[in-house]
Amino acid sequence: MALIKSISGIRGTIGGKPGENLSPLDVVKFTAAFGSSILQNNKGKKVVIGRDGRVSGQMVSGLVVNTLLGLGLDVLDLGLSTTPTVELAVPGEKAAGGIILTASHNPQEWNALKLLNSDGEFISAEEGRAVLEKAEKEDFVFATVDRLGTYTQTDAWLQKHIDAIIKYPLVDVAAIRQKKYKIVVDTINSTGSLFIPPLLKALGVVEVILINEEISGRFAHNPEPLPENLAGLSAKVQKSKADLGIATDPDVDRLCFVNEDGSMFGEEYTLVAVADYVLSKRPGNTVSNMSSTKALKEITLSRGGEYYPSAVGEVNVVNTMKAINAVIGGEGNGGIIVPDLHYGRDALIGIGLFLSALAHSKSGIKSFRTKYPDYFISKNKIELRTGIDVPAVLEKIRKKYKNHPVNTDDGLKIEFDNDWVHLRSSNTEPIIRIYAESSFETTANNIALRLMQDIKEFSAP
Repeated sequence: MALIKSISGIRGTIGGKPGENLSPLDVVKFTAAFGSSILQNNKGKKVVIGRDGRVSGQMVSGLVVNTLLGLGLDVLDLGLSTTPTVELAVPGEKAAGGIILTASHNPQEWNALKLLNSDGEFISAEEGRAVLEKAEKEDFVFATVDRLGTYTQTDAWLQKHIDAIIKYPLVDVAAIRQKKYKIVVDTINSTGSLFIPPLLKALGVVEVILINEEISGRFAHNPEPLPENLAGLSAKVQKSKADLGIATDPDVDRLCFVNEDGSMFGEEYTLVAVADYVLSKRPGNTVSNMSSTKALKEITLSRGGEYYPSAVGEVNVVNTMKAINAVIGGEGNGGIIVPDLHYGRDALIGIGLFLSALAHSKSGIKSFRTKYPDYFISKNKIELRTGIDVPAVLEKIRKKYKNHPVNTDDGLKIEFDNDWVHLRSSNTEPIIRIYAESSFETTANNIALRLMQDIKEFSAP
């Protein structure tokens, strides 16, 4: 069905023809190219890997492990893990790089190789291009039998990650414990089942109720933590009379919350609430991608800081955060990046900080939400037909709206007075995403529909 090569990694559907899907041959080829790049960097021979709970995870892991061993690299395998845990483990183990086997929010037929540098951060676009070139040319040499790598397994980083969160200065365990929270968690049949319950227990949560807890990789619903996919969580929160609900994606780097009455806190406001809490303790600058709510900018300015937008993609957010020394940042899809813990989206530290903020608010989660501006983002997508010239389509749209302020740093963002719309090709799927924000849901939806019609018109054969 698809093989996508981008700064977000090598991502595709399992099976099918090599070069068109994420077949075993493709897994080996791209792993060999990345492993060869690690050897060239001369930063060591250790590589950390971990995977989410996908059906294909064990098969892909076996291919990756043995390819790395065949190159003469030493593998430290975290097994079933999370993306942020692997990101922490790479520098913690003084490794030369890492590979996370996850397709994040994509459905179960997808998997991917997410590639990390020695800092535990996603490799740069330049490094990514070099890996792709190596793969294309098959520019790698395997080790002789007396120079094969070594293989080690460990599950120690689960507790190390939790310990790092509990010890983080702004995580207030005492305040959380005092609230005696009862929380429902949708772990979407993946590794959140291993990590979130012990984290919540360590934070002092009194009762944790799991749904979709079996790590089968056969996702009970679309794994993207959006409102339309969380009806089961919403119902369980109400039925259980819980204080709140928590949902993550399969690799536990995105985070959203459900209010005590089953309504949505809003994934865009995960970052807003956490950032407001952090800024109340540590004034400074913030970053989010330009598809995220403008509420973060307003909160940042009210706290005396400066807000900076970035192109979509975690590596772009991180680069901007480093450039302006941000104290907090992330993405409106529920991705929290806490730089003095590590430069990666991390739902686990997000849970610790959010619950700390909620505990300090002395209110329930729905009342807590009313503290923040109430904007609505209409999130849509259009599947691309083969051969469509996306830049040409966006250029035609830019010309149509030339009398409005536009930003072309990442696709096309158009401002309409106090509203905006952002159009861009996805890094992870063969689609164009259309995000529109307004104070009114109807207005945001209408803006998005208007631009979707423009895309259809300008991309017609």
